[in-house]
Amino acid sequence: MSFREATPAQARVDLAAIRRNVELLKERAPSAELMGAVKADGYGHGLVPVSKAVVEGGASRLGTAYVREALALRAAGIDVPVLSWILTPGEPLDEALLADVELSASAEVRLAEIAAAARRTGRTARTHLEADTGMSRGGAPLAAWPGLLAAAARLQAEGAIEVVGVWSHFACSDIPGHGSVDLQIDAYESALKLAEQAGVCGSHVIRHLANSAAIVSLPRTHYDLVRAGIAMYGLSPIPEQGDFGLRQAMTLVARIALAKRVPEGAGVSYGHLYTTSCESTLGLVPLGYADGILRHATGRAEVMAGGRRRQIVGRVCMDQFMIDVGDDPLSDGDEVVLFGPGDQGEPTCQEWADNLGTITHEIVTRLGARVPRVYEGAGK
Repeated sequence: MSFREATPAQARVDLAAIRRNVELLKERAPSAELMGAVKADGYGHGLVPVSKAVVEGGASRLGTAYVREALALRAAGIDVPVLSWILTPGEPLDEALLADVELSASAEVRLAEIAAAARRTGRTARTHLEADTGMSRGGAPLAAWPGLLAAAARLQAEGAIEVVGVWSHFACSDIPGHGSVDLQIDAYESALKLAEQAGVCGSHVIRHLANSAAIVSLPRTHYDLVRAGIAMYGLSPIPEQGDFGLRQAMTLVARIALAKRVPEGAGVSYGHLYTTSCESTLGLVPLGYADGILRHATGRAEVMAGGRRRQIVGRVCMDQFMIDVGDDPLSDGDEVVLFGPGDQGEPTCQEWADNLGTITHEIVTRLGARVPRVYEGAGK
């Protein structure tokens, strides 16, 4: 079934580009393992196909935000080590341990829940301890870190858990020269020393701190493992420093649902924020904010149609938006490219993010479920 027959829009995902991006990132951190962050449905690209491509590209581990994401990977037959790092009360921890999912703990209460699941299942829980080194998000604050370490040491002696990782996360590694970076590295080193003193950070324990931005810019933070996220999808973690040789993996396309001539002075869409300056052809693109096209893309974002860039005109609606092509030819069913790698002059995801005052992460992860992902470049 062709695109024209099947759906009004597609997100085309280049799996070969993802594999190559992983290879490039591994070249940046040759002495470390690479964990591919595939949370949020593989950053909107599709959890299982992306995860397989990431492993084919050389990632030895995968990371998810939630246990249910990790369990979906196991159900798909993906058997590399997987870490889930956000645990809320009532998570299916028994299922996680039976599926050999590694779990992160930031507080003694979460560690106790992991240990209880280990006792119920008879499976030692492979556990990563997260230190808050200055982001004030996940992780144990350094004041609470000794208590978490002491609890981990007791549970490890019992055999309920095995501490296999000690980690933290940068707040500003994507801002070159930001003063918090060195402070966080120092805090992480202090957390590691305390873990060693508590007997829970031996030579087998994986130390990991670096995210995508740190992989490409802070080699001293690579330690034993790096966690690649946005960069695997070909989107720069530090846009002002270029693309680092990465290739954007997603191309978002739609086809014109309706092309029609309207007279000069025609108000377009809700609120008549745009009025035609002359008789023009308008094209209706069947994507809207229900699909993740931000409402404030109105008058800001561009698409490629008929070989030229066109600005979104009139208010973005729930299911559709409009473009004005003037006197250029446009027909029902013609393809429109919202963003892609830029090979044909189409806007890139980075351009959309810049024009909308956000980051590429939001552009790709907001893309809704009714836009099918179509995969290209499968298999090595």
